[in-house]
Formats: sequence, structure tokens, C-alpha cells
Amino acid sequence: MPQSSALTHLECGYCERRVDAGALANLCPACGKPLLARYDLAAAARTLTKQALAQREATLWRYAEVLPVQDPTFIVSLGEGWTPLLDARRLGETIGCPITLIKDESLNPTGSFKARGLSVAVSRAWDLGAPSLAIPSAGNAAGAMSAYAAAAGLPAHVFMPQDVPASFRVECAVLGAQVTLIDGLLTDCGAAVRQGAAEHGWFDVSTLKEPYRLEGKKTMGYELAEQMGWRLPDVIIYPTGGGTGLVGMWKAFAEMEAMGLIGPQRPRMVSVQSTGCAPLVRAFEQGDEFAAPWQGAKTVADGLRVPAAVGDFLILRALRESCGTAVAVSDEDMLACARRMGRHTGIFPAPEGAACLAAQLRLLEDGWISRDETVVLFNTGTGLKYAHLWA
Repeated sequence: MPQSSALTHLECGYCERRVDAGALANLCPACGKPLLARYDLAAAARTLTKQALAQREATLWRYAEVLPVQDPTFIVSLGEGWTPLLDARRLGETIGCPITLIKDESLNPTGSFKARGLSVAVSRAWDLGAPSLAIPSAGNAAGAMSAYAAAAGLPAHVFMPQDVPASFRVECAVLGAQVTLIDGLLTDCGAAVRQGAAEHGWFDVSTLKEPYRLEGKKTMGYELAEQMGWRLPDVIIYPTGGGTGLVGMWKAFAEMEAMGLIGPQRPRMVSVQSTGCAPLVRAFEQGDEFAAPWQGAKTVADGLRVPAAVGDFLILRALRESCGTAVAVSDEDMLACARRMGRHTGIFPAPEGAACLAAQLRLLEDGWISRDETVVLFNTGTGLKYAHLWA
């Protein structure tokens, strides 16, 4: 760990209530909305410099000043972060958008971007004395939490929908987690976690129901800027279930500007969902501040089967502030785009990652993306965990 955290406090993302960062916390005690970590960015800027970063380890912990773990002995790391930003020029040329880049999160330790958030969340929970952890998940988050809890020696309780692919269930079990399958959706799993947390004292690390998964995910924004020479692309296309990564990157850009690492230019943020579960797309199109729960959610992309996002207002705020948009694509288009991405890049994407290409094609056709713009797609996980979809 090169430097210490500049964490100062937590702040509600909605009512702005200030909360002490020195104790385990979930949602805002005043309004029940997500809490966000805040830092002394002036202090962080003194050591988090472009020159210093060039000498640091190639993991997300290179950004220690703006991460929340204050005692480095509690950092639980499996080498997460600093994933490649690949020039997908051959793919870009076939679709008429040559400057297409792919941030390949499948190369994280547990095969998805969830490793980022859970590395930081588990580390901070351990730092603050959490006795055990619990999570509702459709797959990748559960695997990541199980891995980092195992590395820390913390008991892990996982609640997953009954129909989740076997690869996800097996991963958690092998990593030592107690796995409970629920006949229902992710929201039903969340209810089971809340009940268990109340009865047994588990710490709930659900998406945006604690402050620190967001901090791990935001490092995608830091890495993107650093890997692009401290410039940002014109457009970022991101698959959105709980939306922590999108909200995190938007937070990262503001932090970086405050520290003098980048200027005011921002990418247009695009949220991609499935036509079978698109609460944020519907809310964006209707001009709503919050997204009503989606009834009968169904999609092959388990990470997108999130009927209600706790941070819905933060996602929608980022889309509107960036002059971005929200797009829903079909499962059929996702699977077709996975093959297209694979053939032209050598990346075997998860359906969530392939959804980004489907959205890019739609936005190019509509003229929302110009063919000379720089576009970054996020492949959030490996297609290997979804091999049954193509078998």
C-alpha cells in the first residue's frame, strides 16, 4: 500500500446527511438511500499524482488515497483491477466505428468486475469488525464475495435465485460460502438477507446497501482515464443491473477533476438493460427520478435481472448529467453480439458485455453515436460462466 486513505466521512447520496465512517453502516439513517464515501481530496492530491502512479502496483489498490481501508493490514487482495483496455479496431471497422475500445473485466480474479467491489467492501467490513457477511446475488457478486470472505477468513452467506446457472452456485460452494437458493428473483433474495442480518448479525453487502462496493467499482473510471493518457472517451456503454459501476465511474470522474488529474470533459454515459428487465430505461424515457420495480423480470443475462435498483436515482442522475441515454436490447441480440465480439476480438464476453455491443449498434444506426467518436464498451465478465447459453 503506497499511501493511506484520505477517507473523511460518509454522505447520503440523496439527502446529503453526513454519517461517521468509523462504524459499519448500510443505508442512510434519515432517508434510507445509499451512503457515499467522501475524501479529503486536497490531501489525496498531494500524493496521488500521475508521476507517483507510474511506480505503483498494477491493482486497484494503486488508488489507495481514495479508497476507504485505513489500516492496510486489512486489505484483502487477489490481484483485482488494472484490467486491459483493448483496441477492438477490427470489430470497430466492421461496425463502422473504428475507435471502439473494450475494457475487459473478465480478467479479474473471479472472472468479473464484481471482484473490484467485493475486494474493497470485504476489506472495509473486516477493517470495521464485521463478524460475517451476507449477499443476495444472481451470480458473479456472490462468487466474488465468497472468494474475498474466504481470503479474510470471514463466514459468508449467499442467497441466489433457484434458477441461477450451476457454475455460479458451485463457485460459491467451493469457496466455502453457505449457499441458499430462493424460489424467486433477486429482490426475494435481498429480503432473505435482510431477515438473516436482523436475526444473526450478518453484515449485508448488497449492491449500494453499503458504501464501499461502489468505491471498488469506481476504480474502473480511474483506470480508464489513466490508460487513455488522462483523457476520457466520448461515450461509455455499460451494462446496468444494480448500476454500481456506472455510478462509481461518474463519482471517480468528479474526484479526479477535483484532484487536477483530468479536466471538465466527460463521456456520455449509456446504460444498457435487457428488454426483459428494463426499469431504468423506462424511468429514463419517462423522465422519472426513481425507477418503479419491473414485474416478471426475465433475461439470460443474470447480472441484468435486477427488478429494482437501490441506487436508481444515482444512475439516472449520471445519465442526465452526462447527456447520456438508456437502451434496452433483446436476449437474442446479446447472444448474437457475443458471437460477433468473439469472432472479431478474441474476447469471450458474458451476455452483459455483449449487450454493450448491441447497444452501440443501435445508437450508431440512430445517429446518436458518430462514427468518428471514441467508444468504450465494458465487458463485465467472462462468457465461460454462461457456456450453457451457446451449448
